[in-house]
Amino acid sequence: RRCVGRAASLRGARLGAPARLLILAVTGTALAAVVATSLGLLPLVGPPRLSTAGFTSASSDLRAATKESLLTAAGATLLAAGMGLTIATLVLRTGRTGRLMIGASVAVMTVPHLVGATASGLLLSGVGLAQRWLGIPSAACPELVGGRLPSATVFALAWDDSAFIDLLFLPSVGPLPAAPPAWAAVLGAAPRAQWRRVLLPLAAPALASSSLIVFVYSLGTYEVARLLGRAYPEPLPVMAYRLFTNIDVTARPQAAA
Repeated sequence: RRCVGRAASLRGARLGAPARLLILAVTGTALAAVVATSLGLLPLVGPPRLSTAGFTSASSDLRAATKESLLTAAGATLLAAGMGLTIATLVLRTGRTGRLMIGASVAVMTVPHLVGATASGLLLSGVGLAQRWLGIPSAACPELVGGRLPSATVFALAWDDSAFIDLLFLPSVGPLPAAPPAWAAVLGAAPRAQWRRVLLPLAAPALASSSLIVFVYSLGTYEVARLLGRAYPEPLPVMAYRLFTNIDVTARPQAAA
């Protein structure tokens, strides 16, 4: 059995090798070009000269942008994981209604992030729909869009990505009609014990991997942060794009950094 398993693993590795090599070549070349540009070795004009000016000239802005991006990505990931876990738990406990919730999650995933960000801005801005529906005076309305904290950005990312976590979470538990939490209920486990001792351990790997994907995406997203974030500090993707499209070609090393 060990020999058969090892042979199957080697065969799978050989079949996947071309795709892995292609990904490594494309990604490695892009990363090498970015690093070389940030160090002044691939200038648009003038001779190449090794320098760390791309990092040091905007060091304060770079630190602020990094903090803003990490805060946004961490907040969006935690909120999306909580929402996805809650939706998955409801799906498992509501039977046929759960299938409608799965359909709603699939529909949410088809909404582009740009459309979700625009809708969030119309809903959460100081003169938005939420403020009008709730009858809150403009002076008392919390500043969610472009405010001190990236609240609207976190909400827009979490709203869309929670469906992604939900749909990756459910298959790890088992088929809906005969999921392990249902077996635990038949054996007399209380709902809290089912959730804590059966559901979470089974779904922990899927929850961790999907949360990591959401974190990486939230860290690199541009359009949501650009529409809903404040002007300063900018998140890293917004800052990089602004510097990359700057008419001053000497700002290219800063953009690469």
